[in-house]
Amino acid sequence: MAALAGMLQARGHHVTGSDENVYPPMSTMLASLGISVMQGYKAEHLETAPDCVIVGNAIPRGNAEVEAMLNRKLLYRSQAEVVKEEFIRGRRSLVVAGTHGKTTTTSIAAWLLDQGGLDPTFLIGGVAQNFGVSFRVTNSDYFIIEGDEYDTAYFDKGPKFMHYLPELAIVNNIEFDHADIFNNLDEIKLSFRRLLNIVPQNGMVLLNGDDANCVDVAKDCLAQLIEVGFSKNCAQRIRDVAYSSSGSRFKLGEETFEIPLIGEFNVRNAAMAATAARFYDVPKTKVDNAFKRFSGIARRQEVRGEARGVKVIDDFGHHPTAIAHTMQALRHRYPGHRIWAVFEPRSNTTRRAVFQQRLSDALKAADGVFISQVAKLEQIPENERLNPEAVVNAIQESGRPAFYEENADAIVNRIVPMLRAQDIVAVFSNGGFDRIHEKLLEKLRG
Repeated sequence: MAALAGMLQARGHHVTGSDENVYPPMSTMLASLGISVMQGYKAEHLETAPDCVIVGNAIPRGNAEVEAMLNRKLLYRSQAEVVKEEFIRGRRSLVVAGTHGKTTTTSIAAWLLDQGGLDPTFLIGGVAQNFGVSFRVTNSDYFIIEGDEYDTAYFDKGPKFMHYLPELAIVNNIEFDHADIFNNLDEIKLSFRRLLNIVPQNGMVLLNGDDANCVDVAKDCLAQLIEVGFSKNCAQRIRDVAYSSSGSRFKLGEETFEIPLIGEFNVRNAAMAATAARFYDVPKTKVDNAFKRFSGIARRQEVRGEARGVKVIDDFGHHPTAIAHTMQALRHRYPGHRIWAVFEPRSNTTRRAVFQQRLSDALKAADGVFISQVAKLEQIPENERLNPEAVVNAIQESGRPAFYEENADAIVNRIVPMLRAQDIVAVFSNGGFDRIHEKLLEKLRG
């Protein structure tokens, strides 16, 4: 929503917004653009009637501004509808979908096409460091967007990515997620089948050929399809992967690539983006040069600071698979260092007990673990809610030190005396986590 606000402003619209808790990097981006954010939701925010009210998918009926909007019969649209009609229709749309890796893959693809001279418009669910923003509006024929399977708005319960008119669709992986709106994996797979069903025959689908759910979803796909992955069945097979503390090298087919990212999942993300660049005829030399200068994404293994020799890293990971992959990458990047994992159960899925066992398995890859109270725990019935103490106990049983603390302040007070030079503290949260990164650094500096 913040990125869309910036895109609409770039088109010459006057944009304002309402929210209860805007945190970096989006809060700083909005401030830099001069887009005002009104705190909370109040009917008077709509006293001067806007030409269109854009309703985010987290906003329910009963919200004061939604009710005022309906009572006054104002024009309203969802975020995805506005993106489709204002920016995508008539363009060549690349949609990056999947449970994990969407933001990274979208950012890499946008950078490759940019360096290939195609000047794409893009909309990403995070801040791409090469651009310093999460969006850009250009006059080119190319549009790149992160496609989310989450529902669109309270009045449109279909996936957002169904609005994005894909010419080229990337499906990175498919797992169970979003337990608040999907009952099981089959429902999620159905949404991806519907996505592939709107890719035209002169378009293409790039599919994770190592993921059985992806392969199953695509079996009746009528568009051209290329499987990308490590398996022998993949037309674009990833081979000869080598990691160092500064990056990864791999072969894709008969071509060799180097990227300043680490981990199997980032190699696959890069392979997907490189294959997409080939679809758009970006020369290999330009892909190589772009890879070498790719700077990453805010909140994806981002070093927020260092104090007393301790690095504090911010990561958006909140699904057990994403946490496990990030821990693997951190081991490659910081061999021999102690790595602490600090986790906030905040997403609609991890606040529930559905990943109780898998979370403990993912987090025990760290040398020590801290888990906070479930965010907004009053919204989840106790019998459905994640039990952080039980996750901590399971990790302790594996021989790793693990602790439950109610909030960010309590975690900071307990962990700082345990830290020593060369330690890595990786904070996993899909929210602001009450400024825990800054608080850790401030206390370390004393």
